[in-house]
Amino acid sequence: MDSWFTVEEIDSDTFAISEYKHWEETHCYLVCGTERAVLIDTGLGISDIRKIVNGLTSLPVMAVTTHVHWDHIGGHKYFENIAVHEAEKDWLSVQFPIPLQTVKNILTSRPCDFPEDFVLEDYQIFRGTPRKILQDGDRLPLGNRLLEVIHTPGHSLGYCCFYEPERRYLYSGDLIYKGCLDAFYPSTDPQLFWQSVKRVQSLEISRILPGHHQLAVQTDMANRIEKAFQVLADKGKLKQGNGIFGFGDFQIHI
Repeated sequence: MDSWFTVEEIDSDTFAISEYKHWEETHCYLVCGTERAVLIDTGLGISDIRKIVNGLTSLPVMAVTTHVHWDHIGGHKYFENIAVHEAEKDWLSVQFPIPLQTVKNILTSRPCDFPEDFVLEDYQIFRGTPRKILQDGDRLPLGNRLLEVIHTPGHSLGYCCFYEPERRYLYSGDLIYKGCLDAFYPSTDPQLFWQSVKRVQSLEISRILPGHHQLAVQTDMANRIEKAFQVLADKGKLKQGNGIFGFGDFQIHI
């Protein structure tokens, strides 16, 4: 198995596929039903995630996108069946909002033991036409499992979380994780980010599955993040350009 990725079993038919060797420490999630599977995000694109997926399931796989940032769409090139929220479809098929050289600079900004066959000069940002356009409230049936699409803008305009009502799993991506929550880019919105965190607070959650860093995220983290946004709002700080604010095991960058 490819040593670039680490595979961790969430349960017997749900897997985290992680890139711990890179400072981003991205997580993708393979959710397998009885008829089909969904891969939530495809990571950095440094190594072939499709080989890992093929080793875990023989089901037809659709790659769904929490958001079109370079570190979550890198492996889209290995899949034909891709889904993305309607607000970001042009970022995939027309023009990614950040120049390639900027992405390469971020990719290599910290020391990393890249795979031997990785050639930085050949690295490209994925561009392609999604087969499915996602909207808030869509349902993705997998046979014996069902994922719901929750449009949660803020980190990006078309940002989506995915929720599994039966198991009460929230695939939160970059909305909730232990680390720095980013709402400082021109395409982000800290007010919308706050409202999206409020929205997922209403869900019954048994497990939060984040997009980066530690997999172990307490189920009360959405509440703690919402309270942090409230603190910043009360202080008049919830505006881009105010900096990074620490709250223990997470930070908010606005």
